[in-house]
Amino acid sequence: MDAATGGGHRPTLARGRALLEAAHLGPSVAVTVLTALLAVAAGHHLGRGALVVAAVAAGQLSIGWSNDLVDAPRDRQVGRTDKPLATGAVREGTVRVATAVALGACAVLSLACGWRSGVAHLLLVVGSGWAYNLGLKRTAASALPYAVAFGTLPAVVSLALPHPVVAPAWMLATGALLGVGAHLLNALPDLADDEATGVRGLPHLLGAPTVRVLAPVVLLAGSAVAVLGPPGPVPASAAVAGILCVTLAAVAVTTRGRTPFLASIGIALVDVVGLLLRG
Repeated sequence: MDAATGGGHRPTLARGRALLEAAHLGPSVAVTVLTALLAVAAGHHLGRGALVVAAVAAGQLSIGWSNDLVDAPRDRQVGRTDKPLATGAVREGTVRVATAVALGACAVLSLACGWRSGVAHLLLVVGSGWAYNLGLKRTAASALPYAVAFGTLPAVVSLALPHPVVAPAWMLATGALLGVGAHLLNALPDLADDEATGVRGLPHLLGAPTVRVLAPVVLLAGSAVAVLGPPGPVPASAAVAGILCVTLAAVAVTTRGRTPFLASIGIALVDVVGLLLRG
């Protein structure tokens, strides 16, 4: 490959990487992995399970890209160097097209999972994400979209089964609690920048010290529901899962930056893996 050809590829790869970063790739992948684990736990066959996972992945991409589009003026105002739209690493037009494609794909894939699962996903999961982006993040109800979206996700998976069923209440409650905890920790690193640009959601109203303690408590409450909710005796593996969750909660309390949010995702993964092992 000559220098000219190589030079042509590098900007293209950089733009592609920036586009993925603008989709909040980490959280999007985390939610997609959680969905895949839920699909396995629910007993989905490979094809149907992959369809559900693809629908959720497309929805998460649309939420992530729309979030950065809405926040781009604020991100430029506070000089966010980790936001591709704010730095100009990717064009707004490109992100708008990607958002539209992802949202269209999400609608088609979701409805292909069956109308019950499709409607639940589009209205309660993706709809909640977009509602958060378009205004609820600036209000005291900022945790509500997270509670609804994460709480609905198990039902999206179970309603896509050949014989649709609503996931049990304890599973929905677990998802809702994990969603609220994840929201609180995800907001922590950006509290100062958000307040400087007029964003006053629930984490801002509570304050960083309160959020740092409250969020792990909410996450551990979700873990407790996941362990005690299913019928039958509590397996010995639940003790191991509990120790892991407490350890991750301690990490969330004692660290800074994005690590607390990653710890919250870790707790969610431990809970779902525990569900999978429990059968």
